[in-house]
Amino acid sequence: MTLAFTPLATDLESLASKGLYRTRRVINSPQGIYLQVDGRTVLNFCSNDYLGLANHPAVVSAFKSAVDQYGVGSGSAHLICGHSATHHALEQELAEFTGRDRALLFSTGYMANLGVMSALLARKDAVFEDKLNHASLLDGGLMSGASFKRYRHGDIEHLNSHLKKASGQKLIVSDGVFSMDGDFAPLPALSIAAKDHNAWLMVDDAHGLGVLGAQGGGLLDYYNLNQADVPILMGTLGKGFGTFGAFVAGSETLIETLIQKSRTYIYTTALPAAVAEATRASLKLVIAESWRRDKLKQLTERFSVGARQLGLQLMNSTSPIQPIVIGENQQVINISQTLLDAGFLVSAIRPPTVPQGSARLRVTFSALHEEAHVDSLLDALDKAVTNLNSGR
Repeated sequence: MTLAFTPLATDLESLASKGLYRTRRVINSPQGIYLQVDGRTVLNFCSNDYLGLANHPAVVSAFKSAVDQYGVGSGSAHLICGHSATHHALEQELAEFTGRDRALLFSTGYMANLGVMSALLARKDAVFEDKLNHASLLDGGLMSGASFKRYRHGDIEHLNSHLKKASGQKLIVSDGVFSMDGDFAPLPALSIAAKDHNAWLMVDDAHGLGVLGAQGGGLLDYYNLNQADVPILMGTLGKGFGTFGAFVAGSETLIETLIQKSRTYIYTTALPAAVAEATRASLKLVIAESWRRDKLKQLTERFSVGARQLGLQLMNSTSPIQPIVIGENQQVINISQTLLDAGFLVSAIRPPTVPQGSARLRVTFSALHEEAHVDSLLDALDKAVTNLNSGR
């Protein structure tokens, strides 16, 4: 008799042999540009804490004060007894920040994306997704039960060809800033396509909010697009805002529909009220301290110029996400380890997160980095890649 799940061990061995095995690192310090990893201090270039707010004194203080007021747990789902005054205030402030009628908090970005699509789509409908969308968007589209089509990355003509053949309600879904490539979705063209085909457009701007735009309003702010142009905006709070959770912002009708129909909102515990209060503090910093965005842009440009001078293969990104394509899985692991040995933490990203043959180092910047940090990373990258190419 064959024992249940006996192939699991073989599957793990196969992942390891292909350079696809994933491991965790244990961090013994607050998030920041310096981390304590395995008993040593390393310079961190793989965090999504773009504005350096995850350990900001004002954000930490707001969290501690809210714990004294609200306790640690929220106790229940929002629709039972878990929706506190600070949750409500944060939703109102996020709606104002994004220029939308209302906003609705979700416990995670993954749950927000699944919840929106499951609430809005049925089997008779159709959803269209960029080929490089985040896994949560792809899963949301598949789980909705609607007809699911992927269009080539940023290819509006290919999208239009799908839209012409569709029936029922139509939803176009795209990342704003693509998390593994760092490039921007062509939102103005996507908005036009949506209007031309009587479709709605949903944008996941997890990596744009706080980082892009004059007021940190993300890629929609950058392109000067409003609620009519992009009816559904999803944003996460664990990246540019430095805290945790997510929200969806849009019309009164959209938000009320999600409250009534979104299973990942209805049937899960609300995020702690203290997290919401900390996010209110970080939101004020996002708006007031534009120097953080200015500095991010300067650091990114400095790195991009230096990396190209070294002959490194960068992708077409002007965001703080700067991927360096290596190609082969084991090679990118080796370079990442060499950088770690030199005191730099840079993630090795491999399939299935990225397409086969495009394994890469994903370098990300924080407003807390300095130009000297960028230069020292470039020096370390030059040595690591040179050593790899020389076979050392």
